[in-house]
Amino acid sequence: MAQDLVRDWDAHLAHEKRRSEHTRRAYIATAERFCAFLSRHRGGAVDAHMLKALTPNDLRAYLADRRAEGLGNASAARELSALRGFLRFVGGSGASVPQMRGPRVKKGLPRPVSPAEAIALAQDVEDNAREGWVGARDFALLLLLYGAGLRIGEALSLTGAVLPLGETLRVTGKRNKTRIVPILPAVASAVSRYVEACPWPIAKETPIFLGARGGPLQPGVVRANVRSARRALGLPERTTPHALRHSFATHLLAGGADLRSLQELLGHASLASTQVYTAVDAAHLLDIYRSAHPRA
Repeated sequence: MAQDLVRDWDAHLAHEKRRSEHTRRAYIATAERFCAFLSRHRGGAVDAHMLKALTPNDLRAYLADRRAEGLGNASAARELSALRGFLRFVGGSGASVPQMRGPRVKKGLPRPVSPAEAIALAQDVEDNAREGWVGARDFALLLLLYGAGLRIGEALSLTGAVLPLGETLRVTGKRNKTRIVPILPAVASAVSRYVEACPWPIAKETPIFLGARGGPLQPGVVRANVRSARRALGLPERTTPHALRHSFATHLLAGGADLRSLQELLGHASLASTQVYTAVDAAHLLDIYRSAHPRA
């Protein structure tokens, strides 16, 4: 029974969600591991009835088992996102999927969201959307924030005039300052998929990202969707739409980007605004050092 459910979900991911083969393999492997765990944890064959009756404690037990095998926080978020999608598919419309609240963190310098966390967040927001096109919209928007470092207001002000997205994008930021940012193929593909699915016409003068009734999408809607997803995935409260922009900057800096180039990509008027990321990156490295060094 479990094998049939997993096979049907794989077909759903391929044809309805249009997930890449790489993502599908990861999701299916997670579902198979989870079903094998449940068979040991609860005893007996795993079927739709059992999956629909799961509680947050079942998910916690699975993640504890995986952490004992060495699974890190970012990978745990990715697996939890996959499991929520699987359980939502099995439960059908109106399915009640167990949620897990993320840990509270001390306020201070913003910590970057890892690539795995960013993708898990975007995919969970999409999977939880009421309609397919709304999910594709949110996925594309969050990838744009993470992949191009846009402010949420900048992304929501983009109009159909920039479509289809090419290798670069001209963005108008604070104080009407314009800048050019590179666009990754995955980001362009996600935006194209959303535009194709959107039931409302997107003209050159209208916003790309539209609300459920065809008007401009409001930032509060995006923040609320991200808030729900981060709680469900157990991600910390720092995981916000703006945190994706922070992560874009921090990862580029860690990859060797110089501050002047980063200043241009972020649209900062002052280099001092960009220099905060050197402190963020140093703090992040210190966290890694403290958790990994045997004498720390």
